[in-house]
Amino acid sequence: MSRRPRADARRNHDRLLAEADAVFREQGTGASLEGIARRADVAVGTLYGHFPNRRALVGAVLRERNEALFDAGEALAGKAPEEALRQWVDLVVSHAATYRGLAELLADGIDDEASELHASCTRMADIGEQIVSRAIEAGTVRPDVTAADVFTLMNAGAWTREHASAEQAARLVSYTIDGLLVSDRSPQGAV
Repeated sequence: MSRRPRADARRNHDRLLAEADAVFREQGTGASLEGIARRADVAVGTLYGHFPNRRALVGAVLRERNEALFDAGEALAGKAPEEALRQWVDLVVSHAATYRGLAELLADGIDDEASELHASCTRMADIGEQIVSRAIEAGTVRPDVTAADVFTLMNAGAWTREHASAEQAARLVSYTIDGLLVSDRSPQGAV
C-alpha cells in the first residue's frame, strides 16, 4: 500500500513547481536549481529529493501543459490535413518556446530513453506522425516528408521564437510548411 505524502512534503513539492515555473519563465530552463530552491524557501536537498535532476523538474512543471497539448493534437484528427498540420506545428512551437532552452531539452529528449522527458517527447512525435501520415495519404503533403522533418521544424520554430521573435518564427514555419505541401497549386486554368 502506498502512503500519501506528508502535508509539508506536498506543500514543498507544489511550491517548488510554482517557483520553477516562475524562474524558468524569467531565466530559461538553465536557471540555477539552487536559486529555485531558495525562492521556494526549501533546502536544495529537498528539491533533489522531489526531482533528482533538471529534466525531472522540467517534466513535472510541464505535466499538465503536456496533457493539454496532447489532447489538442488528438482533437486535430477531425480537421483537414493541411489545417491539422499547421495547427499542430503552431501548438508545439508555442509549447516548446514556453521557456528559453526548452526546445533544446525536447529535441534531446526524443532520442534519450533515459530522459524524464522521453515519454512526452515520444507522445508528441507519435501525434505528429499521425498528422503527417494523414496529410500524405490525403495527397496534401509530399510523400518524402517524415514526422522527423516536422519535429525538427517545430524545434527550429521554437528556437527562433526564443532568439528572434514570434513573428519571425511564424514566417519560418509557414514558409517551410508551404515547401512540404504537394505543389499542384498552379493558378486555375493554367496549362
